[in-house]
Amino acid sequence: MADAAAILAGDEGIESVSHDGLKFWQFMVAGSIAGSVEHMAMFPIDTLKTRMQVLASGCGGSVGQALRSVVKVEGALGLYRGIGAMGLGAGPAHAVYFSVYERCKSLLGGNLPGHHPFAHAVAGVAATVASDAVFTPMDVVKQRLQLKSSPYRGVVDCISRIMREEGLKGFYASYKTTVVMNAPFTAVHFTTYEAAKRALMEVSPGGVSEERLLVHVTAGVAAGALAGVVTTPLDVVKTRLQCQ
Repeated sequence: MADAAAILAGDEGIESVSHDGLKFWQFMVAGSIAGSVEHMAMFPIDTLKTRMQVLASGCGGSVGQALRSVVKVEGALGLYRGIGAMGLGAGPAHAVYFSVYERCKSLLGGNLPGHHPFAHAVAGVAATVASDAVFTPMDVVKQRLQLKSSPYRGVVDCISRIMREEGLKGFYASYKTTVVMNAPFTAVHFTTYEAAKRALMEVSPGGVSEERLLVHVTAGVAAGALAGVVTTPLDVVKTRLQCQ
């Protein structure tokens, strides 16, 4: 990880200031924490999504039905089955994701005055390709543990059985689909986010920190919603590949 960071940092080094006053290594730490918190907080919803996307999941056709099905049979803890795999993968993957994004955006001129959708989109795609290579193996483990009547006893058992029965390729069966899905997701997400943020900042008093936070949150919600609508069909394909 340190070698990769040094290469990405280039001649400026890890101590260089990249954006918003943060140094390169600080983006890695901030990205890791942000990604881990995000995934942990949303894990119950992710469990419901996974079960609804798999034909043989035994869940109902709505979020409410899926929630009642899981809680009734497995209890509330059933919503958190596989969270250990998420914890192992989310931190490193998001450290790579945010640091690569910021570095590529800077190299492509995305931090210069004005709107640069191409730089934001390309940086997002590069970050996705890199982070998915780190996260996909643990995502496979996570989703197999999330299934109803999963045959695995836990994270370690799942990893060892996949390696023994399917080999390393079992962890990357969905990598191509994941990249094909996440690349447009990230391109749409970051382009929309940066555009919405700039538009909102123009009508928001810059000196008020609460409103600046609201701007970031609003832009993030708009970007995530649009990107999710665009890529959900491929997400279903990815889930079924990982759980077959």
